[in-house]
Amino acid sequence: MVGAPPIHHRILSSFLGDRRFIQSTHPLHQLFRCTPGSRHASMQLSRTFSGLTNLLFNRRNIDEVANSQRKRLRPGKVSPYRPVPDHIPRPPYVSSRKPPGISSGPEVHNEKGISCMRASGRLAAQVLQYAGTLVKPGITTDEIDQAVHQMIVDNGAYPSPLGYGGFPKSVCTSVNECICHGIPDSRALEDGDIINIDVTVYLNGYHGDTSATFFCGDVDDNARKLVEVTKESLSKAISICAPGVEFKKIGKMIHDHADKHRYGVVQQFVGHGVGRVFHSDPVILHFRNNDRGQMVLNQTFTIEPMLTMGSINPIMWDDNWTVVTEDGSLSAQFEHTILITNDGAEILTQC
Repeated sequence: MVGAPPIHHRILSSFLGDRRFIQSTHPLHQLFRCTPGSRHASMQLSRTFSGLTNLLFNRRNIDEVANSQRKRLRPGKVSPYRPVPDHIPRPPYVSSRKPPGISSGPEVHNEKGISCMRASGRLAAQVLQYAGTLVKPGITTDEIDQAVHQMIVDNGAYPSPLGYGGFPKSVCTSVNECICHGIPDSRALEDGDIINIDVTVYLNGYHGDTSATFFCGDVDDNARKLVEVTKESLSKAISICAPGVEFKKIGKMIHDHADKHRYGVVQQFVGHGVGRVFHSDPVILHFRNNDRGQMVLNQTFTIEPMLTMGSINPIMWDDNWTVVTEDGSLSAQFEHTILITNDGAEILTQC
């Protein structure tokens, strides 16, 4: 992540970044964007946020979030890396443990590539669906990670997050105010929590990437509405995708829908091209923007809006991954990998 200026002056991708905006050596699967005159993205970001994170925790003294009975999220214990059988092919970044950055050029596929993308997307969707059935009060996010990891390797695939820039787990589990990149740990889910589970699998040389936000037990109406509107915003964005459509229309569609319901749109995290590499062009902004670029036939990329009930400003934990809302307000996210077709867009990550 990055240096001195606040995180909201930049962008992070959902694990990476666009070279127009950043020079990033950071692992995150959601990109940094620098404003003119600001320092470029680097690994120094987490050190900047460490003090802020601790200050927020100390100020609230682990107290309940304002106007809520819900207590602020705290880090738990992280278990060791889970092994992957030797016969399962690894993405190139695993051996280097260095974040590869975002690859130039879009992921555009031939017939064989499309078939492989459909297979990886389908597996990712099946894993996510299974993970969602595990969500209940009392289960730990580490137990969810263990189940996800096992299902992925049992299907001959590699869990893409594991070892990506040092990420220690096979799935991201982002609870309540966690915007993204929550590390599975010993914290047990509580009645009323919401949790985003972000699954990416590497199967036969292609990544399939998807996420959804699930309800844990008896979730209140306000949280339910946030989750439903976030899901709607993704569906609306996908509905306008087709060859020749400008990418900026995605951000407008999502932002307009969020505004209608008075939710914030997190601007520091974006979608990305995905396929043979985990992260590539294009960068998909989820807010109103004037970025240029158009969708092309047989292209694959993710759309992954993150909406909040309060502040859209993110704060990073000392683990260099977990990103939470500044004010502790709830955040929800949904994500699909899509393929641009003659008829519009095909959702690859659905069962």
